[in-house]
Amino acid sequence: MASLTYDLTLAGLAVGSAAALTGIGLIVTYRATGVLNLAHGAIAMVCAYVLRQLVVEWGWPLPPAALVTLLVVAPGIGLVLDRAVFRPLALLGSNPAQTLVASIGVFVLLVGGAALLWGTGARADAPVLLGDDPWTQLAAVVLLAVAVGAVTRWTRFGRELRAVVDNRPLAMLGGIDADRVAAGGWAFGAFTAGLTGVLLAPYVRLDPYGMPLLVVEVIAVAVVARMRSLPVAIVTALALGVAQAQMTRLHPEGWAGPLVQAVGTNLFVVALLVAALVVPGVGGRGRDALPPPSVAPRTPTGVGVTVGVLFLLPLGFAGTDLHTAIQVPALAIVLLSLVVVTGRGGQIALGQAAYAGLGALFTALLAAGGLPELLALALAVLLVAPLGLVTGWPAIRRHGLALALVTLAVGVAVSRFVFVQPYATAGLDLGRPAGFADDRRYYALELVVLAGCLVLVAALRRGRTGRALAALRDHEAGAEASGVRVSRLKLLAFVLGAALAALGGGLLGMGLRAFDPEAYDPVRGLLWFAAIVVLGADSLLSPLAAAALLVGLDAGTRGGVAAATIGILAALTGRIPPLTSWLPKSGRPPAPADGERPPTGRPADESPPRTGGAGGNPSPAEGRAHPHRRAPAPAPAPARLTAHDLTLTHPGGLTALSHVTLALTPGRVTALVGPNGAGKSTLFDCLAGTLRPTAGHVTLDGADITARPAHVRTRLGVARSFQQLAVFPSLTVEDNVRLGAEQGHHRSPAHTEQALRLLGLAGPVRHHPAADLPTGTLRRVELARALAGRPHTLLLDEPSAGLDAAETEALARILAALAADGLTVLVVEHDPDLVAGLAHTVHTMEGGRIVS
Repeated sequence: MASLTYDLTLAGLAVGSAAALTGIGLIVTYRATGVLNLAHGAIAMVCAYVLRQLVVEWGWPLPPAALVTLLVVAPGIGLVLDRAVFRPLALLGSNPAQTLVASIGVFVLLVGGAALLWGTGARADAPVLLGDDPWTQLAAVVLLAVAVGAVTRWTRFGRELRAVVDNRPLAMLGGIDADRVAAGGWAFGAFTAGLTGVLLAPYVRLDPYGMPLLVVEVIAVAVVARMRSLPVAIVTALALGVAQAQMTRLHPEGWAGPLVQAVGTNLFVVALLVAALVVPGVGGRGRDALPPPSVAPRTPTGVGVTVGVLFLLPLGFAGTDLHTAIQVPALAIVLLSLVVVTGRGGQIALGQAAYAGLGALFTALLAAGGLPELLALALAVLLVAPLGLVTGWPAIRRHGLALALVTLAVGVAVSRFVFVQPYATAGLDLGRPAGFADDRRYYALELVVLAGCLVLVAALRRGRTGRALAALRDHEAGAEASGVRVSRLKLLAFVLGAALAALGGGLLGMGLRAFDPEAYDPVRGLLWFAAIVVLGADSLLSPLAAAALLVGLDAGTRGGVAAATIGILAALTGRIPPLTSWLPKSGRPPAPADGERPPTGRPADESPPRTGGAGGNPSPAEGRAHPHRRAPAPAPAPARLTAHDLTLTHPGGLTALSHVTLALTPGRVTALVGPNGAGKSTLFDCLAGTLRPTAGHVTLDGADITARPAHVRTRLGVARSFQQLAVFPSLTVEDNVRLGAEQGHHRSPAHTEQALRLLGLAGPVRHHPAADLPTGTLRRVELARALAGRPHTLLLDEPSAGLDAAETEALARILAALAADGLTVLVVEHDPDLVAGLAHTVHTMEGGRIVS
């Protein structure tokens, strides 16, 4: 027994050592470049193939072959990726989500390239580099970690690395060559990937798909270490490796036996899922989301008709054998789910293959139970749709890279614990519905279902829900501040996406007359995501083109061509626009010719009483204010929005607010001034509902709203603006403002028109996409959206940022008129002239306190 324990421990240390190498490489790359390199496993696989090619195929001695592989090929791959893929993205200012897409593209490209070069079959003759002694491998890992730690702590390069990690722009201003640091990080990360690959290859299946996914699974150790701590990553890797080996001794009887064995062989998958769901996420809220399209795409009629004809051609010319063509409409429905989740909702979803596979699996199980195939498919869709909450619920709190890890972990877990397990899929057979056994009839059925799904998704892109989804994708915080129920909308996107993926997966399984687990492998999920992103995630043409491309290329050529093609395009993301954006646009309005200047005339008659003077210069008798002469203070009124003894302490112990009390009254403009870091924006966010104070409370008309989120406060009549513009670039000016009216305090269509007229946006500019407008106009758009909801309290954070003198004067006139009509206004502002000419009360903040 002791000997067995010792032997299993040694085996676990060997696996854990390889996992620790992966963790070290991922952490160093992330700390040097900010990129979560999902292609790490693909680099490991390529290096393992290169070593095998040199030793087995070309007869090189192992030592020189290993030196060439690890010291030339692996770092060379890293340097090529840095110069050709990721450095251009950094120069373009791409965010972490875009670099993640690029790393997925590299993953797919390397997998496809390996399949083309070495075929898809498994290789069992990979050379053994360090022998069978796990202690040697463990010693290599420890020495490598110590070397990294020493370089980081005691060398000039290490100091430069820490400086780049802390603040890359500031480090560059200090004379540090950040590109050189990034190149060093990529070279070292690729070296560790290569070492991982050559160590693992003798003990696992060496093929283009299996090894990359295996290395992806051990990303868990880097996530547990929060992409920072090498010791934590190493200890986690060794502990998981030993625990996984020891679990092979467990053989419980009954239903639990297969499940325990599955856990014992996939403990790293369990760790990845738990780490992705529990550990605070990698990345942050804000600049780690996919960039929205600048203009909502409109498919020209001729292009749509052409695509429809192409999809109908197989019915007339391909005869009875449509085995290949049958896969295209079903796959298009699966890919359409990504249009909903990623294109419309802006969420990174890497696990749609899992929902597609579950749709096929549940259809097969229900049909085996005696249900007709179409009824089984419908019930399978209804069963899988709620499972979209598995990824939708974490999406409420997680964004960007953290959400990508969650969706990837769910996809890998479903594959490992369901699709490849005999207890779930053994003996399954999947037939076609009665009357549709013929290929042509079944293809026609698929086309009908696909057309219905396209109509459904097209409807989702219009109206109130469509505008809310676009706002969520373009600027989540801005959408929430506009009254959009972000959490419900995310859940809707993920649930509908899961349903569409299940429907397409079920149709794909029935078309092939079998449940094939490899058809729903997590690697395919990455390929599908990359294909939709490079073609245009918000275009209804993308799933059709992607499905035809993926099926057609691999069917007509050697396997791997489709992956290599999509991989090249995805690796170039950020430098080339989505392919569907190259289509001719239909119906795009021309740019207005009035220069987008603010209004200067008297208010229109349709404007609301006492707030119509958007840009005029009315006399004091009308209750207006000159921009540099403070309006007479109104009679005292009860405070509407009040902060009571607010304190906010961040997790690190920094106190941003300390016992702050502030009362905002109707008809008065209150200004907050003070130096940067004084706590102004923190207090502002506590009032708006973006932050929740550690102590104290916020009241509205005497009711405690401290726990109410931002969208609820908007619906209660508290509107806000942002220091950094929070407009929705893919929506027109009118739709931006209409969103505020639909989600706000009141919901009359007339309020949209009133707000547009009030801010001088009722002309041709109303039909123009917000993406192409100057800052001054966008400030008015943001203010009009806030006012369209008819709020009683308006919170403005640096409203004059980016405005010239004329625009600032126009803004002052508008705010003075609004306050004169009884609106409660809070302004956080650095412009002393604006504050002096507008505010009735000015509070100065320093060190998180109001000092005057």
